[in-house]
Formats: sequence, structure tokens, C-alpha cells
Amino acid sequence: MDKIELIAGPCSAETREQMMKTATQLRAVGIRTLRAGLWKPRSHYGTFEGVGEKGLAWMEEIQQTLGMRVMTEVALPSHVEAALNAGLDMLWIGARTTVNPFMMHELAEALRGTDIPIWVKNPVSPDLELWIGAIERLQHTGVKRIGAIHRGFCLVDNAPYRNSPLWDQIKELRNRVPGIPVYCDPSHIAGKRELLLQICKEALSLKVDGLFIESHCCPQKALSDAAQQLTPEALSEMLRMLNIC
Repeated sequence: MDKIELIAGPCSAETREQMMKTATQLRAVGIRTLRAGLWKPRSHYGTFEGVGEKGLAWMEEIQQTLGMRVMTEVALPSHVEAALNAGLDMLWIGARTTVNPFMMHELAEALRGTDIPIWVKNPVSPDLELWIGAIERLQHTGVKRIGAIHRGFCLVDNAPYRNSPLWDQIKELRNRVPGIPVYCDPSHIAGKRELLLQICKEALSLKVDGLFIESHCCPQKALSDAAQQLTPEALSEMLRMLNIC
């Protein structure tokens, strides 16, 4: 199998202890890049919306003590500024932001000339033009290292998944934006950890460049997306079954 890049980590950074424990366990099973949300765009007021900037210190500690690359989601120019000042290695833009051309314009300006990888998740709706438009806005401001993350789409009926894969969108994106690396986020497609293996198999059959998987040291206690997160040990076992070292 061709080399598959792996990015894993908790949906949300919750505490320093949770982050260090998860990162240490992921590092032990061969993961070199940690993802974690510091700012969480949630549907309902009063739900856990992330720890914000204080989590940046935990990310920096993981970089320094474990030698891992770290990344988080940015949704506002202030997020971009804080993350870049903290020296994060990569950033991603989420589905709820990609759908908004006004916000993509603001983020593209904040990222103007940035020389770190910026990953763009597909919009919530199956609108390929919005996905491509978000990428174009970043290109226009001189961002060179851009990747796409396929995380599924919200339809009226997504069963049995959280978000419908609509795999043809990957194929069409590659046709329209040749050469762009495309990762798959099976966690947000599946919504349930028991569906992750099959989603990964389908993604790998399309020769995606990498997988972007949610992993938590104690998923049952996670403050967001508990049902779709794997322990690092379970993640390692799934990767073994997929023949990914």
C-alpha cells in the first residue's frame, strides 16, 4: 500500500492531562501529528465550545516534549493570529466555516502568505463550488500548502452515517483542483466508532492521501463527539487491520 499520512487526536482539547495522555499514547503507536480542537463551533448555546487560547500551551508542550506536530481548527482571524503566534505546525478550516464565503475571505486575509499547511474541510452541504471557492480564496492570498479534508455531507437522510460520504465529490474535486492532497475524516462520516473501519476501507480504495481520525485517551468521558472517538490502542488495531504501519 502507498504511504498514507495519519493525523489523529481528540475532537476537543479538554485538559492538559487529557492532551498529554492522549498524545503520549498516540506517539507510542506511531502517530506523529496530533489534531485537537481548541475553538469548537457548536450548534447549541451552553455546550462545550472549547478551551480556547489556553490550550495552545498544551499543544506547544506536546511539540517540545514528544516531538509531534500539532494542529487545530481556526474559524476567526483571531484564532489564526493566536495559533500562528504559538507556532502550531498546521491548521484546518472546518465545514461550518467553509460554507461561508465572507468568513473564508477574512480567514484567507489573516493567512496571507502563510507557509504552513492549511487544510480545508468540505462544507456541510454537498456544494462542490463552495469547497473549491474556499480553496481559491486561500490561493489568492498566497497560501501555497493547501489540502482538502473530506468529512461527509449533511443530507435529509444520512443513515447509517452521521454524514453521507458522497464519494464522487472526492473524484470531482481532484478533477477540478488537480494535485491537491485529499485526506478523509472517517470519524465525522461515521459518527460511530464501529463504522470507522469500513469507511476507512472505502476511503483507501479511492487512494486518499491520508486519514484524519479522532482519538481520545478516554472516549466515554469526552466532552464532544464521544461516540466516534477511538482510544489510541483501538486506533492502532484498526490501522493494523487496514495494513497501515
